[in-house]
Amino acid sequence: MGRRGFRRGWARVIDTVSTEIAEGEERIRLEVADGIAVLTLCRPAELNGWSWESTRQLGLLADRIRFDPCVRAVLLRAEGRAFCAGIDVTAPGGGITVGSAAERTRNYYEGIRWAHERFAVFARLPQPVVAAVQGYCLGFGFELALMADIRLAAEDAVFALPEARLGVAVDAGGDLRIAREAGAGWAKYLALTGRRVDAATALRLNLLQLVLPTTQLQAIAREVVAELAANAPLAVQGIKRAIDAYADAALPAALDRVAMTAALTLTSEDCREGYGAGAARRPPRFTGS
Repeated sequence: MGRRGFRRGWARVIDTVSTEIAEGEERIRLEVADGIAVLTLCRPAELNGWSWESTRQLGLLADRIRFDPCVRAVLLRAEGRAFCAGIDVTAPGGGITVGSAAERTRNYYEGIRWAHERFAVFARLPQPVVAAVQGYCLGFGFELALMADIRLAAEDAVFALPEARLGVAVDAGGDLRIAREAGAGWAKYLALTGRRVDAATALRLNLLQLVLPTTQLQAIAREVVAELAANAPLAVQGIKRAIDAYADAALPAALDRVAMTAALTLTSEDCREGYGAGAARRPPRFTGS
């Protein structure tokens, strides 16, 4: 999730109560037709940057899809030249938290656990999810794509987990999912270096199922999701659950460790330095504190 703060009365920063999306605050658009739910990241001017509010909306919309008998498959896509370029540092809730180090760490830990619960609703939808990725797919954007069941990418797609370069942990389980798909060595290589890889490399690492010409991505993604929707829903959902039960057997315990590591790094001096260096366009000077 990146560097996000809580204040006393932190429900004002993370809305854990409302089930509505205010006019003009839409981060994700939901459209349902012909057995397909289309979730569109719809802030292209901000490169679909992610925020606490984006997380809340993802959970709300996933719940609507989950219990809709008309939805047999889901397409996750994005408007504009980027799928998601990472955290939106201008979104409400940004900045350093208040209170003692212990209070701040506790608040981050609970906030990230809350976010993991929203992501789990999406990742564990009974219906299969196809992600269509173009352009930048960085940080949380990469992690979100990895939550889908099937991933298609345009030839111009670029993937990275740059968190370590900013002094924070990978906090939504993206590194764990890379380890599942590509092996622990590649997960460490990508997460510890923050290096970017192109779509061809991501395909070779089994992180993608298809790489397509940019002009054909959306059309072919819709063909694939329509093919899933045409199959027997009980069989499709049962197959998804069985594969996930096998593939994600160790994920819940690992995600709790992720939440604590993220909380500790988000309240560290290295985190402050990492973001400050990024804003100043200078190399960071990390001290391990």
